[in-house]
Amino acid sequence: MSGEGPQALGERPCIACGQCVAICPVEALDHLKAPLKNQVPLARPALDAETAARFLRSRRSIRRYQAKAAPREKIRQLLDVARLAPSGGNSQSVSFLVIDDGATLRAISEATIRWMEEQISQGADSAAAHFSGSVERYRKDGEDTVLRHAPGLILALAPAALLSLGRDNAHFALSYAELYAPSLGLGTCWTGYLEACATTRYQPLLKVLKLPEGMAVCGGLMVGVPVLRYYRLPDRNPLQVSWR
Repeated sequence: MSGEGPQALGERPCIACGQCVAICPVEALDHLKAPLKNQVPLARPALDAETAARFLRSRRSIRRYQAKAAPREKIRQLLDVARLAPSGGNSQSVSFLVIDDGATLRAISEATIRWMEEQISQGADSAAAHFSGSVERYRKDGEDTVLRHAPGLILALAPAALLSLGRDNAHFALSYAELYAPSLGLGTCWTGYLEACATTRYQPLLKVLKLPEGMAVCGGLMVGVPVLRYYRLPDRNPLQVSWR
């Protein structure tokens, strides 16, 4: 800080993170790349410790959904929070593809199951262990463990050329989405099987998804209105921590 006001230090390029504006207690700073007018005042702390802990513990993976798709305005509201998640170098490289067409969702599950079957047929013991039960239930009983018959699917996309960074960014954003979803009356669950299939660039799946040119799937969430409601917070294994 000089007598003429704040000045940039060093030659590192600005990544438009906005922290220089956010940290000033008297709104004395502004920035063309991160305008003060777009920042939201923050109460300190935003939540007390007990409320924050209960909020985080209330996250649930939802695997049973009402048949009707969630209103698109609610999905838009959900993703408008997800986009605020941290990203490497403030790259903000994640975009979202939302699918709520029933026929397309069924085609996605079918393509993923076929990929599982191919993995099993190649003789990989690990694939058989992970996929055989899901394939059998799907083929015999019509039970869909890929998308759980969810009425909606959110895919996080990032440039294929930046896949490693994009996957981390996508998982941050989807974590924000799954934490925020219950406040909107929504439930979510990670689509691990689908993501594993998409990561291999399995062409039958990509043909169904019709991704924008140069984009890749970096993660996904089933989304919809839950059938059931939870009333308690289950415990987990005791904390394990060491110090050096």
